[in-house]
Amino acid sequence: MAPTVPTSEELALLEPFTRLGLDRIALVATAAEAARAADTLLRAPAWGFDTESRPTFVTGQASEGPHVIQLATLEQAFVFQLHDPECRGVAGELLARAGIVKAGFGLRDDKRRIVDKLGVEPRDVLDLDTLFRQRGYRKQVGVKTAVAVLFGKRYQKSKRAATSNWAQRSLTESQLLYAANDAWAALCVYEALRMQPAGQRR
Repeated sequence: MAPTVPTSEELALLEPFTRLGLDRIALVATAAEAARAADTLLRAPAWGFDTESRPTFVTGQASEGPHVIQLATLEQAFVFQLHDPECRGVAGELLARAGIVKAGFGLRDDKRRIVDKLGVEPRDVLDLDTLFRQRGYRKQVGVKTAVAVLFGKRYQKSKRAATSNWAQRSLTESQLLYAANDAWAALCVYEALRMQPAGQRR
């Protein structure tokens, strides 16, 4: 029998998942900031990974994203803006580096857009839904369901932040919290799955 996932009503009853605060989130917009971020990230064996793009509102309009790339360790998350060519170059080098797992959810479009915009092929990218399918889950599992299944907590996402303008040069605190925690939560899920035998469920 396939494992079940919580309903929206069941999710609403769970305690909130503790998120990273702004004190553990670094905005990366310059070459110097990117170099410092890379120095920290390269010490970790795996990163949480996600991207954000300014939404399109016209049918058929192609996205110009990603405008933001998020990479997280268990201790800190880095939100890379891609306006500066050198900062964008460091982000691309990090994603193209082999030997470090980049774990996230629903990454197929992210990978394609990164190839188009940064000219690099992200390596060792792991879509976490694959691991849930290996464990018998038949429906696609996103971050909300994964956090509920593994930690018994409710992962909160701001729809307003999700559909905000990620191309603007000055990101809001709400945007930083949203972006950073999507990557960080993905890494938390990856680490929990890595420590949990495939046949074991909550």
